[in-house]
Amino acid sequence: MGRISAHVSKRSKMKSEAPPWKLLLWTAVAGIIFGLIGAGEIVEGPLRTIRNTFHWHKASGDIVLVQIDNQALRKVGRWPWPRRYHAQLADRLTAAGAKRIFFDITFVGTTDPAEDAAFAHALKRSGRTILPTRTLSGPNGWTKSETTPLPDLADAAQGLGTISWHYNFQQAVTDIPYAARANGKVVPSYSALMSGRQGPPGTTFVPDFSLDPKSIPTVSAADVLDNTVDRKLLAGKDVVIGWTAEELGDQFFVPGTGRMGGAYIHIIGAETLKGSRPFNLGWIPLFLLALGASAAALTRRDGRQQGAILGTAAIVCLFGPALPESYHIYLDVTAALFVMIVISTALGWRRYRVRGLVNPVSNLPNLSALRANRDGKKQALIAARILNYEEIVATLPPNSERQLIDQIVSRLGVGMSNRTLYQGDGGIFAWFEDSRAPFGNHLDALYSLFRNPARVAGLSMDLSVAFGVEVGSSRSLPNRLASALVAAEEAAHDGLKWKFHDPESLQQASWKLSILSELDSAIDRGEVWVAYQPKLDIATQRIIGAEALARWTHPEKGPIAASEFVAAAEAHDRIGKLTDFVLEKSIAAAAGLNKQGRDFEIAVNLSARLLSDKGFTLRVAALLARHGLDPAHLTLELTETAALADSGESLEMITRLRELGVRISIDDYGTGLSTLEYLKKIPASEIKIDQSFVKAMVDNRSDRLMVQSTIGLAHSLGRKVVAEGVEQREILDLLVEMECDIAQGFAIGRPMSLESLAKRISADRKRSAA
Repeated sequence: MGRISAHVSKRSKMKSEAPPWKLLLWTAVAGIIFGLIGAGEIVEGPLRTIRNTFHWHKASGDIVLVQIDNQALRKVGRWPWPRRYHAQLADRLTAAGAKRIFFDITFVGTTDPAEDAAFAHALKRSGRTILPTRTLSGPNGWTKSETTPLPDLADAAQGLGTISWHYNFQQAVTDIPYAARANGKVVPSYSALMSGRQGPPGTTFVPDFSLDPKSIPTVSAADVLDNTVDRKLLAGKDVVIGWTAEELGDQFFVPGTGRMGGAYIHIIGAETLKGSRPFNLGWIPLFLLALGASAAALTRRDGRQQGAILGTAAIVCLFGPALPESYHIYLDVTAALFVMIVISTALGWRRYRVRGLVNPVSNLPNLSALRANRDGKKQALIAARILNYEEIVATLPPNSERQLIDQIVSRLGVGMSNRTLYQGDGGIFAWFEDSRAPFGNHLDALYSLFRNPARVAGLSMDLSVAFGVEVGSSRSLPNRLASALVAAEEAAHDGLKWKFHDPESLQQASWKLSILSELDSAIDRGEVWVAYQPKLDIATQRIIGAEALARWTHPEKGPIAASEFVAAAEAHDRIGKLTDFVLEKSIAAAAGLNKQGRDFEIAVNLSARLLSDKGFTLRVAALLARHGLDPAHLTLELTETAALADSGESLEMITRLRELGVRISIDDYGTGLSTLEYLKKIPASEIKIDQSFVKAMVDNRSDRLMVQSTIGLAHSLGRKVVAEGVEQREILDLLVEMECDIAQGFAIGRPMSLESLAKRISADRKRSAA
């Protein structure tokens, strides 16, 4: 598409869409709220779990878990254990050379004094045991409750460590504190103690759940009590004693693995800190990246570019954090994804809406976009119609229509660089113009441009154009557009370059649309009547019949032209009732005249549409029988085109009518493409020469020869000839010389009422008798 078409398309899209920065601003505000309230937490964990698979790794083996599992519970046979068993665990692990022993079991109250004393002595003997404290915190960090060991046990232990952490609705630990306050003192977390990395109270870190918890060395507490554990497994290592039996509780969700004992979390936290100090960047970095990508996408007009930008950013947000997370640098992605989902949805909705407002071939805004343009109500509307557009497109090679449109748009774009050009189907183009501007000269200039042929796919094409102008009104844009197109058609019909829309034509159009709805009721009200135009037997110079013609006298509009309402009824397949009415009246009239002793024939026009009406023959037969008219006195006139239609159904209908005894006449003969073979095939009893040849044969030798040859041909086939349009005595004289059978026209008589016809026949009989 050339520069102009791209420009107008771009302008149209900009008008049809909301400002992109407004969308970005509101999305940013919503994204900030989304990030601050942690609305994406339910999705954040599973996404990080997926990324963890990219850097899944094993534990260092420096920390061993002593499990109080089902085997250990069966060995002791009860729970809680008497504290002497914990004392034995401390002694056995100390003897095995454990570096430090961390009990992940709270020892709060007193039990049996002897048991408590035994455990206290064992702790003191070991000199390397750590006992847990737990702090339950509320909002804003204030402490709700503290759980600390029995004072005698706390004094005997080497130190205390907190086993508190933060977890979510899944009971998945989200972050672990470096330290907490207990009884006014700073107590490091188990993970911090085992790793040797300390931090101030209140600060936390994210555990690295890409560590495989099943790679952590484990032994059963039962084996330790039995002293059957290989000392090499424990020597020089930190040991954590904790529950893993599910019935004891203390189960937490480990992402990527499932529910496991809380002791595993302490070890995973320690392994995390051993690698490097984790750093959580939160949701802001990727949120800003998403905003930047969204801004870049909003500046693009091509949907594929928008999709590529947002798709790339989404992939970066989803999987990009896997690399920094392998180094314990954590990023939250859901706020960024929220932004891109909102922007993608908005852009997708816009593309969906715009797709219905853009021509798929040219990418120009279509007429639906024009109808949606509110600014156009105050401006003049100009429509351009390429009259031979479809004819040209039909001759072009495949996929060449775009080139044709480019040529048209480049010409229409001359002098209208600041306007939006709209394209419809079938070579329709339109735009708005300042109603005060003298655009007549502009349209004259555009018309001149189209006089030069367009060259498309190596072919030279002449473009025929007409312009219509609707200067502005309170009517809707669809109505105004239709008016401008009508004006363009009228300009083409009148041979003009362009034409203003005539408001009076609206009334005419309204009347044309209401004709059909009024015609049926007009028949019932008696407004429609039948006129009879006499037919003269040239040889005897007597009136032998008449053609029945429908007439409509409207109570307000007066006489309505038959060409107007008959053509409308036939075009919209509403001719049946009118034909039945004319047949009823004319057969009754002919029957009445014949009963008076007159040999009188009546002719009625038959629409081609009724040739497929299987009940028509029965209705005709019923009318003839009811009024007592010999079928031979009824002639049904079919236009040459209808009679010669290559339809077996039509020929079958004509044959049935002839078998009924009705005569068939080929009307308007000479205007179709009849041949001798066709004329032989059709069971017609007469041929009616079209009046255009009859009227001109006095002055035009070729028309005179055509009439004469038709009379000779018809007689050779045994058929009579009717000449219509006999308006001069000279024409009648020529027909006498040519031995034509019947004449009809103003020279014989104008269409008249039945009473006038009866008087005319009586007068002719009196003259003949005289």
